[in-house]
Amino acid sequence: MGVGVDCDVVVIGGGIVGLSTAHALSRLAPGTRVTVLEKEDGPARHQTGRNSGVIHSGIYYRPGSLKARSAVRGAAEMVKFCAEYGIAHEVTGKLIVATEREELPRLHALVQRGRENGIPVRELGPAQIAEYEPEVRGLAAIHVGTTGIVDYGQVAAQLAESSGAEIVYGGAVDLISRRPAGVAVRTTAGAVVRSRVLVNCAGLQCDRIARLAGDEPGMRIIPFRGEYYDLARPSLVRGLVYPVPDPAFPFLGVHLTRGIGGGVHVGPNAVPALAREGYGWGTASPRDLADELAWPGAWRMASRHWRYGAGEIRRSLSKRAFTEAVRRLLPEVSSTDLVPAAAGVRAQAVLRDGTLVDDFLIREAPRTVHVLNAPSPAATASLPIGREVARRALAALASA
Repeated sequence: MGVGVDCDVVVIGGGIVGLSTAHALSRLAPGTRVTVLEKEDGPARHQTGRNSGVIHSGIYYRPGSLKARSAVRGAAEMVKFCAEYGIAHEVTGKLIVATEREELPRLHALVQRGRENGIPVRELGPAQIAEYEPEVRGLAAIHVGTTGIVDYGQVAAQLAESSGAEIVYGGAVDLISRRPAGVAVRTTAGAVVRSRVLVNCAGLQCDRIARLAGDEPGMRIIPFRGEYYDLARPSLVRGLVYPVPDPAFPFLGVHLTRGIGGGVHVGPNAVPALAREGYGWGTASPRDLADELAWPGAWRMASRHWRYGAGEIRRSLSKRAFTEAVRRLLPEVSSTDLVPAAAGVRAQAVLRDGTLVDDFLIREAPRTVHVLNAPSPAATASLPIGREVARRALAALASA
């Protein structure tokens, strides 16, 4: 494969998890030579740089799960990291609001889950909701004080700078060769990296990187686009307002997020994307669609959840339907208040049996660590996840 860079650990993927892993390697084992390969011309161009910028509390996630542990710890660490490096952030708190009677049991279950995860939660009635958010209507709500906001693109850029890693932009990995002493990786730009250990943090492409390395990951990435609007009247919302999520799905529903700049983001929905980097209906990839249709789990997922999917597609294609969903929380909003904004794509792992993987998924192979499911709240949890991946990489390095 030619002559190239030699290092101890090569990380594929310059999103927040890959860069956090590189950062953690430099802290846990100073002197470790790390190279990060990112196919775009800068960091955080996909999931990291296109989310709603929320520092999640960890209230939604099953107690004891990697998501719950990492999000609760990660939220506190993210605030500390931002304070240390002067990155604009704010701990705002948020409301989770029940607007229908059938949502009340799920809201009470979230209260219990929050307490099990060690998160301070305050229960609110309609009058108390109005104290926090005068324009929001609901039957009941909970206030979660540890939720915040930040620009994760800035966090990723700081992680890249602080990691001490060599970061190579502008070339997608197209060949991985396993060798007795490690791996050799080639990019489409002609770079060749020889490394003792490989870490796969490729997000939307992570299953393909695993297979390129000769490992069957047992899942496939099914991309779900999250579409956003900006609120033309941001004064309608003071902070962060969420609906009660459906526990059957790893999506949180259309929510209202006042960001660092003072604007209010509305969204996202969750519609099947026609490409892994399909940020609009006009972007389709025959290769991505063929991969999806060839995976039995995609068909099983579709047959199980088609009603939910149809509702999401309807809200994507009809601004009126999207507005109706927002009006459940914010009755004052009209369709003219919603201005289209940039979309994101969630890299959702789906198993062969059609299960949407709910927890973070990290798997190991000889001299290799694969991060195979790290959508939201991975940005919030990126510092603990990065340490976990780095520890596994260092263990592989010690035994290599």
